[in-house]
Amino acid sequence: MRIGTFVLAAQFPGQGPGEALHRAVRSAEAAEESGLDSVWLAEHHFVPYGVCPSATTLAALLLGRTRRIRVGTAVSVLPNHHPVALGEQAALLHLTSDGRFSLGVGRGGPWVDLEVFGGGLDAYENGFPEALELLLDWLREPRVAGSGERFGFREVAVVPRADELLDGAAGAAGTSGPEVIVACTSPKSVRLAAGRALPMLLGMHCGDEEKAEMVALWRTAAREAGHPPEVVEGAAHVSAGVAQIADGPGDAKETLVKTMPGWLRQGLDAHVTVDARHRVMRDPVAYTELLCALHPVGPPKLAADRLAATAERTGITRFALLVEGSGDLAATEENVRRLGADVLPLLT
Repeated sequence: MRIGTFVLAAQFPGQGPGEALHRAVRSAEAAEESGLDSVWLAEHHFVPYGVCPSATTLAALLLGRTRRIRVGTAVSVLPNHHPVALGEQAALLHLTSDGRFSLGVGRGGPWVDLEVFGGGLDAYENGFPEALELLLDWLREPRVAGSGERFGFREVAVVPRADELLDGAAGAAGTSGPEVIVACTSPKSVRLAAGRALPMLLGMHCGDEEKAEMVALWRTAAREAGHPPEVVEGAAHVSAGVAQIADGPGDAKETLVKTMPGWLRQGLDAHVTVDARHRVMRDPVAYTELLCALHPVGPPKLAADRLAATAERTGITRFALLVEGSGDLAATEENVRRLGADVLPLLT
């Protein structure tokens, strides 16, 4: 079982972005100190839901401040990036961290980001497969040309090569380049990831049954794409969730129900669609209660049992857990410490 943290740099009501980012950095440092496996960094633009606009930049900072823990993006929003530029950043982080970097990518949403960064709605609705393919080519080939509908350019050399780690070190998946993982929210994205044998990041809003169905679909699609059994069965998918540890049966839930709805209401309401389409936002209190019911929120034994149950039902043994739900720096650091000291030993 590989337990990591999921860092949004959430800006709670009454806080500034500097406070949110400081808590994010400290929670990542605490994750390494506590023996956790990884830190996954979210990327958002123009909303206090998360105030990290560049997951790769924050990853660079954290890779420099740590020595053991894996640092990944969850996710870099591919329609807002040129795949070659993102591939260059990923190669740089992979090479300079001795293979501790994972690149998670996703489509994002139909937000005004698409207007600001110039990708446009088509990049979100139709362009993700082309962008992903170009990104993978950049991370795997010595020379690359752009020949798609959106990206067209003459063949150029890939410098630096992501597969040129010193001493033959390898990435998380046993490859010589950085691990690439795809955020999946629909059968279409599951099949896209499976066709390329890329592991999935599954969202914290999904329960075990839905995640199990997505893993089953991924395996079927990967087999149909011709990937060998060891690749299909060995895919290291990641399950996102929420973790809050407390001794009393209801104390952890009480903490989150007091704090998370204010952050969710402020953060989610700030999203602006690029095309004025209607969107239905989740009720913040009901969503918080759902997350508490789905994930390791409670005493250490309950938390360990929920993680074990998810692993048994889905086959997923990697977790990215939101630990900053209290909105408080000291409480977040203590939450991370307890994950490592009180929950992790129950899973080994």
